[in-house]
Amino acid sequence: MDKSVKNGPALAGHGAEAARDAIAGTIMDLQAHLRRSLTWDQGAEMAQHARLRIDTELDIYFCDPQSPWQRGSNENTNGLLRQYFPKGTDLSQHGAGELSAVAHALNSRPRKTLGWRTPAEALDGLLKSDMTEGVATTG
Repeated sequence: MDKSVKNGPALAGHGAEAARDAIAGTIMDLQAHLRRSLTWDQGAEMAQHARLRIDTELDIYFCDPQSPWQRGSNENTNGLLRQYFPKGTDLSQHGAGELSAVAHALNSRPRKTLGWRTPAEALDGLLKSDMTEGVATTG
């Protein structure tokens, strides 16, 4: 067995390399100013954080142990995801279409913390403001 490939059990794609590849592949679709940092807990799936940092130029931070409040919005999102996938769910048993449908449902759900806008509306507003800030005026 090639030890350089082994990062602990990679069941359902939870190994460190699978996590690194999934994060890098997804986050690189964002505009550079939206992907400056990533805050993670102390999970073994981030054993490849140094390589992720190099590949994506992300600043990566880790929460203190047993301090989930340091990642409040993530913990809230985890709670929302549990409505669709109970803790311990093997996500590899769900197709990309089903996972995308859940992401769409959550991103279309108004949030109090966003002034009752949806996450999709908040991101759209941010992207539009970024576009107009860089436009020169004539006058």
